[in-house]
Amino acid sequence: MIETIHDLPAHLRKRVASALETGLLTMPYSVASVRSVLGIQESGEGIAAALVELGRLGICGTGAAAWIRTIDAATSRTPRPDLVWSGPEVPGLHARDTRRVFEELLGSAKRSVWASTYAFFDGPRAFQVLAQRMDAKASVSVRLLLNIQRKRGDTTAADQLVRRFADRFWSTDWPGLSRPSVYYDPRALELDGPAGVLHAKAVVVDDEVVFVTSANLTEAALDRNIELGLLVRDGALAASVSTHFRTLIERGLLLPLPAV
Repeated sequence: MIETIHDLPAHLRKRVASALETGLLTMPYSVASVRSVLGIQESGEGIAAALVELGRLGICGTGAAAWIRTIDAATSRTPRPDLVWSGPEVPGLHARDTRRVFEELLGSAKRSVWASTYAFFDGPRAFQVLAQRMDAKASVSVRLLLNIQRKRGDTTAADQLVRRFADRFWSTDWPGLSRPSVYYDPRALELDGPAGVLHAKAVVVDDEVVFVTSANLTEAALDRNIELGLLVRDGALAASVSTHFRTLIERGLLLPLPAV
């Protein structure tokens, strides 16, 4: 039963520990109070039962909080990915939310952001948090990797498609005063059909945390579709992803979007 607490995502274990330390969660532990701490409307019975079991062992309040934080300290030595989901909430399943993770990561960047997506709709909303972070903290270096699509049957020259995309992106889609560096895969614009497209969906922040997801930067993917991603706080892994992107740029496999 106690394993139920261990199986919670790290951010929810921290909420429980803080609530135990501050007295927000006290004996007897009710399902309602657990739901309030976790920010959920259903389930929570397993966590309440686990806390009751700890109490029977004489571990409650700050002692229980210390036990939970000890678990986190032990598991943090081997980074454990957090599952991040979009889609309907399921009672009894505690998972991080895709939109919230995107916004927390982009809104907390201190030094750098790499963000790659295959598709985005409603640019001002999709890029709002990132643009606000850039305007508030000028030292943050941001690189966006975006896919430019050629519609079926469109024979427009590739350079014109790129210019058209750039005009729309800088005038309509990007909502900030500070501008990111934007790159695209030119193979997607080949007249005989794309030899390849930029399909990766990932965010790397400060070369410390990486989020890889099936979700594009669209309202449907962030809020409604069933999408799955992994959030990993591992500097070595995060840096390897940003290094891969950087190398693609340095070797001319990804090209810069023209400034208007």
